[in-house]
Amino acid sequence: MDDKRNLIAAILLSVAILLGWNFVSEKFFPTPDKPDVTKTVAGPTGAVTPGQPAALPAPGVPTTAAAQAVRPIEAVLGEGNRIAIDTPAIKGSINLVGARVDDITLSKYRQTIQKDSPPVRLFAPAGTKAAYFASIGWSAQGVVVPGPTTLWTATGTRLTPTTPVTLNWANGAGQNFRIEYSIDNDYLITAKQTITNTGAAPVAVRSGTYIDRTGKPTDPHEQDSLTIHVGPTGYLDGKSNFTNYDELEEAANNTVSYTAAGWLGFTDKYWLAAVIPAKGEKVSAAFNSLPGGAFRAAFARDLVEVAPGTQLTTTSRVFAGAKEVSTLSHYQDDQGITRLSNAIDWGWFEFFEVPIFKLLDWLFRMVGNFGVAIMALTLIIRLVMFPIAQRQFGSMAQMRLVQPKMKALQERLKDDKPKMQQELMKLYKDEKINPLAGCLPIVIQIPIFYALYKVLMLTIEMRHQPFILWIKDLSAPDPLHILNLFGLLPFTPPSILSIGILAVILGITMFLQFRLNPQATDPVQQQVFKIMPWLFMFIMAPFAAGLLLYWITNNLLSIAQQQWMYRKFPALKAAAAK
Repeated sequence: MDDKRNLIAAILLSVAILLGWNFVSEKFFPTPDKPDVTKTVAGPTGAVTPGQPAALPAPGVPTTAAAQAVRPIEAVLGEGNRIAIDTPAIKGSINLVGARVDDITLSKYRQTIQKDSPPVRLFAPAGTKAAYFASIGWSAQGVVVPGPTTLWTATGTRLTPTTPVTLNWANGAGQNFRIEYSIDNDYLITAKQTITNTGAAPVAVRSGTYIDRTGKPTDPHEQDSLTIHVGPTGYLDGKSNFTNYDELEEAANNTVSYTAAGWLGFTDKYWLAAVIPAKGEKVSAAFNSLPGGAFRAAFARDLVEVAPGTQLTTTSRVFAGAKEVSTLSHYQDDQGITRLSNAIDWGWFEFFEVPIFKLLDWLFRMVGNFGVAIMALTLIIRLVMFPIAQRQFGSMAQMRLVQPKMKALQERLKDDKPKMQQELMKLYKDEKINPLAGCLPIVIQIPIFYALYKVLMLTIEMRHQPFILWIKDLSAPDPLHILNLFGLLPFTPPSILSIGILAVILGITMFLQFRLNPQATDPVQQQVFKIMPWLFMFIMAPFAAGLLLYWITNNLLSIAQQQWMYRKFPALKAAAAK
């Protein structure tokens, strides 16, 4: 009767895990719904767009957003007054009205896996649905400074890595303003701001840089979670900062302020827009929640007096691009942008995840196929763990050899459970068996699996990487679902029933692996082990195809190693057949 109750409890627990995992995986391990689409920047349907104020706001002082009618981005960009941006990594333009960097597309990345898919758009001008832009500005006491409607004049028509562009504007009262824009081959724009005072009296000014963004990401898999941070971020007050949009909306005065900043901005899963002061420069900073669902990341310098006949020059930088690991590391190490690599939210296990990424990325560059690289990574991990796996297999083999003794003992003491447990422990000790040895490789696999999950989900290098046949994006779930006849039926199964071909292969390989393991003596454990492969098939189905490929490869290598051991030691195989 107890065994029956335990069996029913085990089945109910398995069903609860299966049903509850859908919620847990969405909460803690989000994966893309579709294998061919990544939404990048999305604003609300309203017409509110943040506007540059007439004076640069002091950090901690939010400004109101200017309400404008939403227009198509093509119409706004077609109005002219723009300086083209052209580099190997980005295309776009600078708006001469307001001197805004408000038009950035990423040439190397497409919105979907389709060949004719347009490039990912990061920045969009004010007045469009997903307005997102960087501004350079000044504020002053008693002096007119350039504002959002200021029309600048430019020397040059094209900003490239070899051709900088300078913008000029004078207020007619003796103060001349200049912004010298330059750009590198990747994603870093440098803006050198200069105010020259040709008037008769000193002027007090401050300069700064900020990013305005309309709305939060609307893609459910671009939401902030415990494993992937999306939202305000930066290196602030001496540490990496991961704020979320809700905190800004709930903060006093809708503002979170900082006394020091290495950089700050907004991160999506794959993209980053950040403003960065000059290396070692002391600035104050703030995140603001603005009216109409807009947000701002800004830094500003202290007020400085500029005497007649002198000038003041400061340097700001804007990062607008993909969170490529090597690029972020280059800027961090060579440009002195502290902890910029933490824009990728590696989490607590960065020390383990980064080496996994570097090895996987190196393998990918060697073999040219990301799926093959995952399989090669799995093989390397298995080779490193080979001694541990051998000990595990030896322990399981010994368990097989002593199973007759264990069954006899259990049958003899079935009415005296405590005595049976004592005798089992004594048997393990006499036969030098560690019943927990078989769990060690599984325990080791957990951090490896989690690290690979983070690498697949976080790193742009893995986005839209194909494998073979129908697997066009290993960072997304298997797109072929059995329930809709591999796409022939016009519906998408719910996440819990999205069983693809890879998930079925995973269940089969896990079943075969369990068959080679020694059978548990407890009937309840036997039933649980029979259910587990198919339970994991459901649990793992919504995960990225690359993770399933890793696990399948690992299972196949485990099966091969067990078969090799049986051939090497026929006595073990004979014992296993009993």
